[in-house]
Amino acid sequence: MIMAVPHKNKTLATFLAAVFGGFGLHRFYLRGSKDRWAWLHFCTAPLSLAIMFFAPGRPVFFLMGLFLISVLCGFLEALVLGLTSDEKWDNAFNPLSGMKSDSSWPLALLLVLTMGVGVTALIAAIARAFDLLFTGGAYG
Repeated sequence: MIMAVPHKNKTLATFLAAVFGGFGLHRFYLRGSKDRWAWLHFCTAPLSLAIMFFAPGRPVFFLMGLFLISVLCGFLEALVLGLTSDEKWDNAFNPLSGMKSDSSWPLALLLVLTMGVGVTALIAAIARAFDLLFTGGAYG
């Protein structure tokens, strides 16, 4: 008996990476629960919350640093996944599904939004880090 292999949607994987990349949902979707990088992404949120609990009074930016890095990596992974050609995508994630991927405008719009939000978050993180490091948080 041949079991049908589910087709992995590139737009859905890109959306999961852009929105829930900090939790690694895109990696769980693509590679399953045995993916170590997915678990690393997933563990950054509770670890950051534990650090906040045990180190009160510190700047939240530094306490949530692990999760912030995970979120920024999620944006980067969303761009990498979304910009992968359909042929390469199918070879990597859908070799036995029997279907071909056909990316369209929703993926392009998602990539533009991901780039905008990701770059804004990165610039804000860099600006806040410099504010905390060089002025001690004098600007907020």
